Amino acid sequence: MSTTPTGERRALAIVLGALLIDVIGLGIVMPVMPDLIVHLTHTTLGEAARYSGWLMGSFAAMQFLFGPVMGGLGDRFGRRPVLLISMVAFGLDYIVMGLAPTFTWLFVSRAFAGIAGATFAPATAYIADITPPARRARNFSLIGAVFGIGFTIGPAIGGLLGGLGDRAPFFAAAILALTNAALGLKYLPESLPLDRRRPFHIARANPFGTFVALGRYRGAKALLAAWFLWMIAHMGYPATWAFFTKLKFGWSDLAVGASLAYMGFMIAMVQIFVTPRVIPRLGERRAIMIGLTMGAAGFLSNALVPQGWMIYVVLVASSLQALVFPSMNATLSRRVAGNAQGELQGGVASLQSISAIIGPLMATSTLAHFTRPDGAIHFPGAAFVVSAALALGALIVVTLLPPHVFVHPPESRPAVPVVPQVQPEA
Repeated sequence: MSTTPTGERRALAIVLGALLIDVIGLGIVMPVMPDLIVHLTHTTLGEAARYSGWLMGSFAAMQFLFGPVMGGLGDRFGRRPVLLISMVAFGLDYIVMGLAPTFTWLFVSRAFAGIAGATFAPATAYIADITPPARRARNFSLIGAVFGIGFTIGPAIGGLLGGLGDRAPFFAAAILALTNAALGLKYLPESLPLDRRRPFHIARANPFGTFVALGRYRGAKALLAAWFLWMIAHMGYPATWAFFTKLKFGWSDLAVGASLAYMGFMIAMVQIFVTPRVIPRLGERRAIMIGLTMGAAGFLSNALVPQGWMIYVVLVASSLQALVFPSMNATLSRRVAGNAQGELQGGVASLQSISAIIGPLMATSTLAHFTRPDGAIHFPGAAFVVSAALALGALIVVTLLPPHVFVHPPESRPAVPVVPQVQPEA
C-alpha cells in the first residue's frame, strides 16, 4: 500500500461514491422490473419471474466469461479504465431497456452489459490496492454500507418514479450511470502503480484459468466453495423479492420500493456501526458464522411469515448477514499476492456470475412453479426455503474449515511477475 492514510481516505471516498451512484441506479429499476416484463411478455406475474431469471442469467453468463478478463486487464492497465468502461456500459444498458419494444431487446442488452461487467469487482480490487491488509475488512465493509445506502435510496426513488410509468426509472438510472462515468473521468485517480502491475495472460484471464490460479493459495478453495453457496442463496433476494411480495402480499411498486429501501437501510446500519466493531472483536471466522446463521434464519422467516408487516421485523435480524462479505473477502485477500488482487476479484466475480446464473434460475423457477394458477400448492416463499438450505450448507463448510485458514499468513506469499516501470523518454 503506497498511499498515506489521508490519501487512502480520499481515494476510498471517490471510489465508494462512484459505486454508490451505480447501486442507486440498479435499485431504481428493481420495483418496476416485474411490471415491465409482464407488459412485454403478456404473461402472469408468476411466469414473468421465469423470464426475469433468464434475463439475470444472460447478464451473469457474460460476466462469468469476461469478468476475469476485466480483472486481468485491471492488473495490467490499472483499475481506473476498467471502472470507467463499466460505468458507461451500465448507462447505455439502461437506455436500451427503457426503449425496449420486446423482451428480446432486454435480453440482448443485458448480455452486452454483462461483457463490460459491474463496478463491484474493479472497485473491490481498487480498495485492496489502497488499503493495508489489517484495514481491509473494515474498508470492505464500507462497500456493503454503500450497497445498503444505495439500495435505500434507489428503490425508494424507483417506487416513486413507477407512478410515471414502468419506463421512467430506467431513464433516471441511465442519467445517473452516465453522470457517474463523467465524474469518474474527471476525479477518479489510478490506484495501481506501474511497478505493481503484471502481464496479461489469456490463460489466467478466463474463468477456469483464474480458478486454477486461485487454487494454488492454501485454504482458498474451501472458503470459495462456502462463499459460492452463500452467493447462490443470496440471489433469492434480487431475483424474486419484487415478484414474491407482489404475489404474497399484493404490494404496489411503491410498497416494494419501500421494503427494498428499508432492507438497504438496515444493511447499511450493520456495515457502518456493527461490522467495524464485531469483526475485530470476534474474528472473521465467527463473524462469517453469525452472518450465515442470521441469513439462513431470515430466508426461512421470509418464506413463512403470514403478513407483510412482519417482513420488516425479520429484516432487522437478517441484516446481520452483512457480516459475511467483508469477513470472507478480507480472509481471501490475505491469501493472494498483493499484485494479484485484480485476479482474485476477477475470480470472485466469476463465482458470483455463476451463482447469478444458477441462483435466479433456481429461485424464479421455484417461485413460478409454486404460484401456478393450476398448481396443487400455492407457496410464493418456496424460493426462500431453498436459499435457507444453501446458507446452512455454507455454514457447515465454514464450521469445518481449520482455524489456520483465518489466521494472517506470513508475509512471504507466492510471487507474481510484475511489469517493470517504464521511465518516460526525455
